Amino acid sequence: MYHDILITLMVLTNFTLVATSRIHKSIQVAAFQGVLLGLLPLTLGLGFHIHILLMATAAVVVKGWFIPFLLRRALTKVHIHREVHPYIGYTVLLMLCAFGTGMSIVLAHNLPLKPGGPFALFVPAALATLFTGFLLLVSRRKAITQVVGYLVLENGIYLFGLMLIEDMPILVETGVLLDLFVGIFVMGIVINHISVAFDSMDTRQLAELKD
Repeated sequence: MYHDILITLMVLTNFTLVATSRIHKSIQVAAFQGVLLGLLPLTLGLGFHIHILLMATAAVVVKGWFIPFLLRRALTKVHIHREVHPYIGYTVLLMLCAFGTGMSIVLAHNLPLKPGGPFALFVPAALATLFTGFLLLVSRRKAITQVVGYLVLENGIYLFGLMLIEDMPILVETGVLLDLFVGIFVMGIVINHISVAFDSMDTRQLAELKD
């Protein structure tokens, strides 16, 4: 029951992410989504095994606090507040997010999955979150909101991994988090260089780079 509530809240955060133009709010919502993911393993009735507790703690700390902290710190340095002119309008993005969520439900229904159990909503929610992350990556102009999109994309991958939580070694999850760290730090370097070179975080400025 509780995991269904958390999954529903997570899907609602996807709609909030594509609908908001305020970058600070996007970071807050992404952090909230990370906390939801961290709490999910504790609501599946699998017991409080050490690897489950470690995964939950790592997700809450890394996704819910540490990475959003880095993004907020970068935001204060560049003094931007809104994604003013995204590549795709917010109304269209909401419609695309709703369409992607609906298609995720249809696709999950047609997959040969084991019926029932605590993971019934995991596949459609994971697919919808992956699609939302992709939407954020391709529709936003600011580098920092593209980092948020990358974070949401990884959240969808993490949600898929939770379906194997009883069998998945913690080393696998550590590898996923390491990939996320690498992506975030690389994007942090890109953000810094764009800001220094162009006094802006608009990724369109990269087109002006010459040999």
